[in-house]
Amino acid sequence: MNIFFDNCLIKSVIHNTNNLTGKNTFCFVLTLLFTISGCSQSTDRSLAEQLEYSLHKELLDVWYPRSIDNKNGGFLSDFNYKWQAKGAQNKMLVSQSRHLWTTSQAALFYKDSLYAKIAKHGFDFLKTVMWDTEFGGFHMFCDPQGNPANRSNYANKTAYGNAFAIYALSAYYSVSNDTSALNLAKRTFYWLEAQSHDPEYKGYFDKMLRNGSLYTDDDSDLHGIELESRLWKDHNSSIHLLEAFTALYEIWPDTLLNERLTEMFYLIRDTIAGEKGYLTLFYKRDWSPVTYSDSTETKRKKNHYFDHISFGHNVETAYLLLEASHALGLKDDERTIDVAQKLVDHALDNGWDNKNGGFYDAGYRFKNEDKITIINPEKVWWTQAEGLNALLLMSELFPAESRYFEAFQKQWQYIDLYGIDKKRGGWYESGLDNNPEKVKAPKAHDWKINYHNARALMNCIDRLNAHR
Repeated sequence: MNIFFDNCLIKSVIHNTNNLTGKNTFCFVLTLLFTISGCSQSTDRSLAEQLEYSLHKELLDVWYPRSIDNKNGGFLSDFNYKWQAKGAQNKMLVSQSRHLWTTSQAALFYKDSLYAKIAKHGFDFLKTVMWDTEFGGFHMFCDPQGNPANRSNYANKTAYGNAFAIYALSAYYSVSNDTSALNLAKRTFYWLEAQSHDPEYKGYFDKMLRNGSLYTDDDSDLHGIELESRLWKDHNSSIHLLEAFTALYEIWPDTLLNERLTEMFYLIRDTIAGEKGYLTLFYKRDWSPVTYSDSTETKRKKNHYFDHISFGHNVETAYLLLEASHALGLKDDERTIDVAQKLVDHALDNGWDNKNGGFYDAGYRFKNEDKITIINPEKVWWTQAEGLNALLLMSELFPAESRYFEAFQKQWQYIDLYGIDKKRGGWYESGLDNNPEKVKAPKAHDWKINYHNARALMNCIDRLNAHR
C-alpha cells in the first residue's frame, strides 16, 4: 500500500465515521492506523528487498571482479554493452577514485573482506601511480601503464578530480584504518589549499597545470572559451569538494578543514543554489553568474555546457547539503532543509516525466519566460540514481507530503524497467524509453562507473530498513 492510498483511505474513513462517537470512533481509527502502519512497513520491506537484490546481483556482482586490472593495477575503464573489455583502458582519477569509494563502502555495507581487498587494490594504485611525486596532487589522466597523460580538456590537474580522491581515501580509511590513506587525503587537501583555493573571493579554481599553477593570459595553448573561463568557478567541482570535505571531516575534524567545509557549504547553499530552486552552473572569479540568456540562440547552444539547468545536479546537491549540515553539527537547520526541498521540488515540477517517471537531463529558463523548457529529454543513468536517493530523503523529512514517496516508488519502477539491463546486468547509459539506442551503448567508460547508483541503492536500503 503506498502513501497516496493510505491518505485516501484515511479520508474515506473520516468521511464514514460520522455516525460513530466516542470510544467506538477512537478504537476504529486506532485499528486503522495500525493497519496502515503495517502496510507501510510491508511496502518498505518489499522495496528494500528489491533494491538489495539489484545492488548485489545487478550492480556489484557485475562490476567486480570483472573490472579489476590485474596487469597494470587499478581498474579497467572501458566495457562494451556485452560487458567485454573493449576500449583504451586509460586511467582517469575520477573513475579510479569512484571504484575505490564504491568498494570501500560495499565492504562496510556488507562487512565483506572481499570488497576490502578490492578496495586495497584500488588504493595501492591511487597511492603509487596516480599521485604526482614531483609536484604533488593527483594526475587527472594516466595511460594504461600509468604514465601521466593530458586528456582533461586543457587541464593536467583538477580540483574536481582531487576532490574525488579525498572522498575515496576517506572511505577507504573508514574500512581499513590505514593511516597512510588518511595522510594522503590530508596531503591532497593541503595541496588544494596551496594551489586551488581562492583566498580573495573564496571557493576553488578547478583547472590547473601539472605543477599546480593556474592558467594565465600568456598560456599559448588556450583559445576562445578556454581562455575566457580559465579562472571561472563551477557548481560541479564545488559540490564534490563539499562532498569530499564532509567525508574527510568526519574522520579528521581539523580546524582549517572545518573552515573550508563551512565556506563551501554556504557558497553552495546561498549562492550557487540560492532561492531560485536550481543551481547556476558557472561563475566568474568574483561569483558573478555566467549566463547566455541574452545571447543569440547560436551562441547559447554553443555554450550549453556553461548555462543550463541540470536536474541531476540539483537533486544531488540537495542530498550533499543536508549531509554537510549534519557533519557541521548544524542542528535544526531549517534554512538548509528549505533549500534542499526547493531543489528537489523544482526538479519534480519542471524536469520529471509524470507519465513514465525519471528525470530529464537538462532544461532552460529562456528570457521573459516563467516556464522551464526541456532542452534535453535524455534520462541519464546517474541522474536517475541521485533522484531516487533524494526523493526518499525528502519523504523522510516531509512524511506528510505523499508525493515524495509516490515519486520514489515510481522512480524505482522506472529504473527497474528502463534503466537496468536484466540480461547482462548493470545500468544503461540512459533510460531506454527516450533513448532505445542506448541498449548497445558502452556499460562503462571513464565517466560511467557505479558510484552514483551504488550510493543511492545503499542509502535507500538503509533508510527503508530503518522503517521496518
